[in-house]
Amino acid sequence: MPLYLSKFSYTPATWARLIGNPEDRRTAARSYIESVGGKLQGFWYGFGSHDGYTLWEAPDNVSMAAVALAISGGAALSSLETTVLLTVEDTLEALRRAKKVQYRPPGA
Repeated sequence: MPLYLSKFSYTPATWARLIGNPEDRRTAARSYIESVGGKLQGFWYGFGSHDGYTLWEAPDNVSMAAVALAISGGAALSSLETTVLLTVEDTLEALRRAKKVQYRPPGA
C-alpha cells in the first residue's frame, strides 16, 4: 500500500481544548485511516512550522484524500499537507520511464 506523510498544525482553539483535556490523538488518527482500509504507521509532534506529522498507509490516493478531507473539514486544524511517498523501486521505474518522455522546454 502507498505511504503518505502529512504535516499539520492545530488552531489555537484546538490547543486550548487539548490543554484543558489532554488526549492521545493517535487513537483518533488510527480510526480515521482504518475506516478506509489503511494503517497509521506513526504520529509525532514537533517544533517548527508544523505542529505534527503522521505517516499513513492507505489503499490508494482516493482513500487518503477522503481521510484528509474529513480531517480538514473538522475545523481543528489550521493547515494540513499530505505528500505521497514513493518507494525507491517506484522512483527507479519513474526514472526509467522519464527517458521515454519527449519533454520540450517552453519556447524551445
